[in-house]
Amino acid sequence: MTTTTTRQRPTDRRAPKPPAPQTEPPAPQTESEALASVESAEPVGLPSPRGMARGLLSAFARPRPLAREAARLGRDAVGILRGTDAIAPAPRDKRFADPAWSLHPGYRRLLQSYLAWTGALDRLVRDYEEDGADWREVEQVRFLLTAATSALAPTNTLLGNPAALKRAFDTGGISLLRGLRHILSDLRHNGGLPAQVQRDAFAVGTDLGVSPGAVVHRDDVVEVLQYAPSTPRVRQRPLVIVPPPIGRFYFLDLRPGRSFVEFAVAQGLQVFMISWRNPTREQSEWGLDTYAGAIERAIDVAREVTGSPDVTTLGFCAGGQVMTTALNHLAVTGDDRVHAAGYAVTLLDFSSRAPLGAFSAPRTIELARRNSRRQGVITARQMGSVFTWMRPDDLIFSYLVNQWLMGEDPPAFDILSWNADGTNLPARLHEQFLDIFGRNSLARAGALRVLDTPVHLSRITVPTFVTGALTDHLTPWDGCYRTTQLLSGPSTFVLSYSGHIQSLVNPPGNPKAHYWTGGEPGPDPEAWRASAQRHTGSWWEPWTAWMLERSGNEVTAPTTLGSAAHPPREPAPGSYVHDRVPG
Repeated sequence: MTTTTTRQRPTDRRAPKPPAPQTEPPAPQTESEALASVESAEPVGLPSPRGMARGLLSAFARPRPLAREAARLGRDAVGILRGTDAIAPAPRDKRFADPAWSLHPGYRRLLQSYLAWTGALDRLVRDYEEDGADWREVEQVRFLLTAATSALAPTNTLLGNPAALKRAFDTGGISLLRGLRHILSDLRHNGGLPAQVQRDAFAVGTDLGVSPGAVVHRDDVVEVLQYAPSTPRVRQRPLVIVPPPIGRFYFLDLRPGRSFVEFAVAQGLQVFMISWRNPTREQSEWGLDTYAGAIERAIDVAREVTGSPDVTTLGFCAGGQVMTTALNHLAVTGDDRVHAAGYAVTLLDFSSRAPLGAFSAPRTIELARRNSRRQGVITARQMGSVFTWMRPDDLIFSYLVNQWLMGEDPPAFDILSWNADGTNLPARLHEQFLDIFGRNSLARAGALRVLDTPVHLSRITVPTFVTGALTDHLTPWDGCYRTTQLLSGPSTFVLSYSGHIQSLVNPPGNPKAHYWTGGEPGPDPEAWRASAQRHTGSWWEPWTAWMLERSGNEVTAPTTLGSAAHPPREPAPGSYVHDRVPG
């Protein structure tokens, strides 16, 4: 749950110090806030209503904890009516920053009542967990209560939001008219949820995804982009980047200065990027065989164009999972086309506890599987809705307040624009991802078969560079760390600060950014972290050093892109990134 109650000493009767008056419009969303508002979707489904109802009954139909919290709520109610100082919002809770929440007696009591009952629910769930409840059931209950308590916050209504009332008064009602316009637009274009970004604020190929390059291969599944060198000499062994098949690749090539591609090219690497096609119902049978085979073709394209006998690879998120199945096939068949591989916030083992466990119940997964089979694809909106409701304060209601109540326009951020530019996932691939997620079949030797080869992760012996992100709740860092133990080759682990997407769009130069490096990873991630050394900067930097050591000798940079066998077809970012097809 997201609500936190801070209890001051009962003897301290002074009112909390009010924040500075808010006389200006809400500050524009910062870059870090925009990054924190983005989640990279994973192929899961919503928890089943039956499972959530069962969890709620188990958590709350327990007489002793229920009686305890009822008595505590009664005492809190008496204190609130008398004007207690003992209940106050967490200092970082921006919803209640307006001075009226501490100075106006009515709003102050409304706030404290909200905090009292949401705190009681939170304690009941914690008590249920401490009594030994299954952690997946606990996460389902947390998911539902987080959504419900966030939705019921008084700040989500006009009368319950003093800042919105002041804005309406100051603008003579213009803010309310603007808010109504946003509501009507969101009902029409965004499924009834507040938009996170201005539509058409950025154009792919003009503002985003602008690193110079060309499409040097296209088939029914992928385009392969080769990027133009920016240094006079380059490393001989090319790098093939495997983005997730969920979403578009250009989060790795945002605007100049925020582009991983730009950074990698500037280090003297020959960079090739996979751009996945946006599938329709006609491609519903595309599965891991289809996608792993496409990765192997991209590897062969990079080898032919550069003349190198082998390549390095780097898989991001779910792209790392697909890359692993291709690496397994190459290892089993004795194929050495890949010299080394990197993993960025990728889970191969789903046995560790995480909030995503709320969606791993068998009935939940079966329901999601049936839905995607019926539709032929699962759309980006369907996948993204799960993660939106996992963090409703940040991903829904903050936008509702700013745009619907305050009348502000949606923000214009490159990463938010990318996040709104989703793709479909074929039903067959979705079904296999659900199997990986629900049955942990990627980590169980022989439980999964791809390219007619049983997947045994221990057979993969290439050197690997693995990253996790400290506050990533989608792919927890200790789960990412497990990759170092599942694969058999020498492995380097680097822990980045921040969350999922924040750790990926992480160019050097941010003084707040940091990461940890340590010795050879052992079986215990916490032991590794305890002895790791903190550094200022981005994990891109140690990855560069690691990759350059494994990228061969320097050669003169090519003056043209492609080859006779793979001539340039069109400039980067290509055509597949522009596919807009119905789900």
